[in-house]
Amino acid sequence: MPIPGNLLTTAMAVMPHKNVEEALDLALTMDVPFWPQLPNLSYYEDMYVQAGEHFPGIVLDMQKKTLRFSMDKFIAEFEETMSRFDEPAYFDISAQYSQVYHDFLSRDLAGKPAIRGQLEGPISFGFNILDQDERPILFDDSIRPFMFEFMAKRINVQLARLKQRNGNAFMFVDEPGLQFIFSAMSGYGEQKAKTDLDTFFAMVDGPRGIHLCGNPDWDFLLNLDMDILSMDIYTNAEIFSSCAGSIKKFLDRGGVIVWGIIPTGFEAFSKESLGFLSMKLEGIWRHLSKKGLDIEYIISRSMLSPATCCLVNQDQGQTVAKAFGLVNNLSRTLREKYHIDTE
Repeated sequence: MPIPGNLLTTAMAVMPHKNVEEALDLALTMDVPFWPQLPNLSYYEDMYVQAGEHFPGIVLDMQKKTLRFSMDKFIAEFEETMSRFDEPAYFDISAQYSQVYHDFLSRDLAGKPAIRGQLEGPISFGFNILDQDERPILFDDSIRPFMFEFMAKRINVQLARLKQRNGNAFMFVDEPGLQFIFSAMSGYGEQKAKTDLDTFFAMVDGPRGIHLCGNPDWDFLLNLDMDILSMDIYTNAEIFSSCAGSIKKFLDRGGVIVWGIIPTGFEAFSKESLGFLSMKLEGIWRHLSKKGLDIEYIISRSMLSPATCCLVNQDQGQTVAKAFGLVNNLSRTLREKYHIDTE
């Protein structure tokens, strides 16, 4: 089944809450709900820690809240990992690493138009995790291919689990690190990234796509073999809308864009209104319509979400909850304006 568009709502996974039920209830207010990641509740809920469960060589220190990699430990654990490669439960997220995930799966999700899961992607995981020599494991030619295969396996297992609860489930591959790969300092260039990501997505079951809040090379991203792109249009409107040609190709082959338009930071949120944000988003669509993309067509291939994750607000989850509410209000307003029936 295709990923729904028509301005249905979803949201980023990382939330500031410390109460599981409160965060999950809020996530379920979205048209397309998801299971939240709550790093303020436990370090196990950190997106990198969750992705690293059972990855051979990982050194997790819960007291210091650090996640590292040891080649000696990788060699010692690799054989066991490979011996369990056909065990789905080994690659799923355990209750220890996410209470929220398992509570989400216990809910009645069958009546939703879709549901969504997520896992940290291999580029960002490989950039973030340093080995015993303080070097990102992404640069290790002996580790990188296995890492891509391991993460693909984990995504596929989670997607299969979600599809048991709702046949129209899909996955976000969270890749904040993609905005850094084009830096001259990264040591991991565009061509290598394109080859690796094409190989990776060929191993990943669909529907699946990328979520990130940064500003990567949008033409590069839109031409990857994926079904959905979730991004911060609130911050990146001008540069993203300049990629009209790639946006059209992406939509024409069935892609869906999640327009992250509602800021979640306290100061930015307090300055905005539904009217202004609606005008800003429609302004982007009008610009794209001048480049040959019909607005109604864009809407049919679009979802709405908050712009970014936010863990730093002094009010903890209050502004985030308001942002979720404003996303739903904006969706209703625009669906009424454009006569979109999602029933």
